Amino acid sequence: MKVSDYVSSEEVAYFTTKSDWQGWRLVLGNWLCIAAIFALVGVWSTPVIIILAVVLLASRQLALSVMMHDCGHRNLFRSKRLNAVVGQWLCALPVMSDQPSYARGHLEHHTKSGSIDDPDLSNYQSYPVSRSSFKRKVIRDLSGQTGFKSMSFIARGAAGALSNKKRASAAPLVKQLGVQLVLFAILTACGIGWTFLLWVLAYMTVFMLIIRIRQVAEHAAVPDLFDQDPRMNTRTVDAPWWQRMILAPCGVNYHLEHHFMASVPSYKLRELRQHLRRRHALDDVPQFDGYGAVLRHAVSA
Repeated sequence: MKVSDYVSSEEVAYFTTKSDWQGWRLVLGNWLCIAAIFALVGVWSTPVIIILAVVLLASRQLALSVMMHDCGHRNLFRSKRLNAVVGQWLCALPVMSDQPSYARGHLEHHTKSGSIDDPDLSNYQSYPVSRSSFKRKVIRDLSGQTGFKSMSFIARGAAGALSNKKRASAAPLVKQLGVQLVLFAILTACGIGWTFLLWVLAYMTVFMLIIRIRQVAEHAAVPDLFDQDPRMNTRTVDAPWWQRMILAPCGVNYHLEHHFMASVPSYKLRELRQHLRRRHALDDVPQFDGYGAVLRHAVSA
């Protein structure tokens, strides 16, 4: 699948043009959502609201991770500096990641997708799996076992929960912990310091499950994991808005399109998908309407 077969040079220029306004809209909008969730649970601390807050905070942690990913591709903002600074301090560090280390490993995933050398292969090569196997994975995620394992990897030098790449030094870990302290201090100054525990709980449990579902949706049980054509080794999920809010913020569900043209910012991936459909590039590609359909496909009885 060549870009030039479906997208002209003028169209490439359009799809790859970045917008600082769009980048700030996503970053600041996400942090406003996080602030609203903390404010809501600070005022109404009922069990239902607390559970809802944990799920929504986990979804916002994924959104920060996605924007870190976009900045790693230098896609969120026009300038290299904004992608580096905002991607690290407002996206990566709050979710215990290090953008430079993550980007190195992730770009390797792009160059080696569709091959046995894909560094992320272990996340999805075993699918489809049995229902009992997937149930055990879900229990590990929601009980915090996966989260503790990820934190131990981070403490020993991993770039973050989304990457096995080693960071260059201990400096990113110090920054990660420092950003957590700043967040706790802000919540304490607002009189709701205890809600920081929900941020940690969301990260250690629901966030880990969301990451797993996203990994399954993107590359597991695809037509041919070892075909270099992204239509064969990568999947897009046409999900309803409420699923996108929790499982696929910032256009991350358009993963096939992202692998087709990794230089396209997330806020243009949906438009790129519509363009590829008009060009009949996706005619023979299996379509999945929602993450339930993906899990039914990737998790056997």
